[in-house]
Amino acid sequence: TEDLQCHLENLMDLFHSGHTLKICAPMVRYSKLAFRTLVRKYSCDLCYTPMIVAADFVKSVKARDSEFTTNEGDRPLIVQFAANESQVLADAACLVCPFADGIDLNCGCPQRWAMAEGYGACLINKPELIQDMVRQVRNQVENPNFSVSIKIRIHDDLIKTVDLCRKAEAAGVSWITVHGRYLEERHQPVHYDAIKIIKENISVPVVANGDVRNLKEAENVHQVTGADGKYLNMTFQWTVVASFLYAEVAILLILCIPFISPLRWEKIFKFQLWNTIGAYWNKAFLTVIVILIVLFLDAVREVKKYSATQVVDKDSKLYPNAYDHIHMKLFRSQRNLYISGFSLFLWLVLRRVIILITQLATEMGSTVALKTQVENTNEAVRKYIEENNKMKQVLNRSNRSEKEKTEGTNLENSVQEIRNLKKEFTDTAEALFRSRDELAAIKKQSGGLITEYDRLTKEHEKLQNHIEKTHEKKDQ
Repeated sequence: TEDLQCHLENLMDLFHSGHTLKICAPMVRYSKLAFRTLVRKYSCDLCYTPMIVAADFVKSVKARDSEFTTNEGDRPLIVQFAANESQVLADAACLVCPFADGIDLNCGCPQRWAMAEGYGACLINKPELIQDMVRQVRNQVENPNFSVSIKIRIHDDLIKTVDLCRKAEAAGVSWITVHGRYLEERHQPVHYDAIKIIKENISVPVVANGDVRNLKEAENVHQVTGADGKYLNMTFQWTVVASFLYAEVAILLILCIPFISPLRWEKIFKFQLWNTIGAYWNKAFLTVIVILIVLFLDAVREVKKYSATQVVDKDSKLYPNAYDHIHMKLFRSQRNLYISGFSLFLWLVLRRVIILITQLATEMGSTVALKTQVENTNEAVRKYIEENNKMKQVLNRSNRSEKEKTEGTNLENSVQEIRNLKKEFTDTAEALFRSRDELAAIKKQSGGLITEYDRLTKEHEKLQNHIEKTHEKKDQ
């Protein structure tokens, strides 16, 4: 064990070893080299020195020799300092860096002399100063594996403690030791629920401190607070659901891009890849629906559970932050409810949007084909009208000359052509009537064609009468 401790390259690996980390806390006059050597023989993972005043340690060689002694087997080792100036703490850290694995800033000592000098627990009300001291040590100690930690007490308002821890975390603190008592408390019960709340709100390791006298109590505190050096992130299934929700929002935004027409989406949907996926689409859709409904119901159950939870007076006296803890659990269950609910809703919306885009693309395709058909019909009618006008001009210029026979033949051909035109015109009229329900414009145009047809019929009758009169005269 001593060889492993001596050759430990990164102290933070201890917090990811998979077991509860056992630390010998700094104790005045006790945590000297001899005591540390003794507790290491009983599987102590990490030891602290007693608190050393950084200003005296930097100024006096005698103070250094008196307060700090170590040897090769005394590792891993954390030197705890009392300081209220950033540069002084950084200088002290540089002095012990070759002989220790890290330094710890004491922000939890409630002794009057320490508070009077600006050390210890009074620092928890100066989060910016703590942040600056941590940052200065980080910047001036060359060893990147050298740890910088702090030990704190909790505020009456736990939000302030969480804010302090987050600022220290932003400055680069390695871990935070939390003594679960208020500044004025000495032997009252430790507020382990407050340590748990702090642990759940920061990502750096949290060490629980206070009233841990044996291994069994250490394991119990570990179970209650979760202070094992691992941050409790959103659980895997809710991370997946949240990612799924973000993906749904992104897909819907892409589908709503205005310059991509439904016809283009229809072409994209006809790719071979989508055809392959489409074979399993209904099963996948129903499977996702079932999973989201199960998660949604589970979230509803959690919301009801924590909404119905009340903190009784006895618990309020022993654990005044239990109310905040319950509300944090309620907030998380509500977050899960919203995530699963919106995912379920957007999944149904996404399916409906895809169906509507497909239907709209089909209708647009039919409209384009119908428009083309109408344009072709209009062109044919225009040609027939031009030919009819030409024939009328020919008939008007004709005279009763010797060419009556040839003209009679032409008239017969004209009659036949008119009959053909009548038949074609009838077919065209029927086609226009069939398209009347699909396009209102065609209906209007069809009415015009019928009117034109009547006019042509009258002209045809006139022509027939004219031909009959011509034949009568010829017979005479």
